[in-house]
Amino acid sequence: MSTTPDRHPEPTAESLSVRGLAALALAPPLRLAVARHAVPPGSPARTGCDGCGASLRLGGPGSGPAARCPRCRTRIGAPAGSVEAGLAAALAVLVLLDAPLAERAAVAWWLVWAIPLVLIDLAVRRLPDRFTAPAAAGVVALLAVAASTGAGFEPWLRAVAAGVGLGLAFAATTLLLGRRGFGLGDAKLAVGVGALLGWYGWPVLLAGVVLTFAFSAVTSLGLLLARKVTWSTHLPFGPFLVLGTCAALLLTP
Repeated sequence: MSTTPDRHPEPTAESLSVRGLAALALAPPLRLAVARHAVPPGSPARTGCDGCGASLRLGGPGSGPAARCPRCRTRIGAPAGSVEAGLAAALAVLVLLDAPLAERAAVAWWLVWAIPLVLIDLAVRRLPDRFTAPAAAGVVALLAVAASTGAGFEPWLRAVAAGVGLGLAFAATTLLLGRRGFGLGDAKLAVGVGALLGWYGWPVLLAGVVLTFAFSAVTSLGLLLARKVTWSTHLPFGPFLVLGTCAALLLTP
């Protein structure tokens, strides 16, 4: 657990408004990132609209909230409102999280990358290195700042060990079980997850893993009962990993 005594003050209505506007400003580039990288594994990033070929850029296809190309109206990228909903959820986590500024910065950094990762995984069952690598690296770097500004390096070393350990544990299932195990994308996402939760202690890391598998099990059972999937269906695990991490962070005392 972090031993930093000072906690973040309660947010005011004005500060919440500023944070909300800042979060909405991130929506177009995040939506564009999803549109470009929500492609099958091994395929190059999407550069144009699938319907008319219009170039993907800010202000053009793939970045608008309607999730349609403004030229040909082809649906492209994340579903309408999904990026904005993800940003609202991320902002809620940051508001509810009782932690010093440097720790909040690490969580905020990870959440910004987690949003497109969740949407890409849901769309095409992949977690691109372009997002998992900076998510993990940024968390480790920002937690190092938190360590140097008061928390000490013991929690940082634990965070690094937890990140490496959880990533290797996920990767081991791929090597041992093949397609029945987790994907390497899940393992790379788990590095940032492990570092973030490990900073707060081994019990928090364990809680995050347990919650992740609980969310996955409940969702799978519900879909099976509704006959939306079969026993052989492989659900994307990234969204559950992100959800379990957020839940564990909010339960941190």
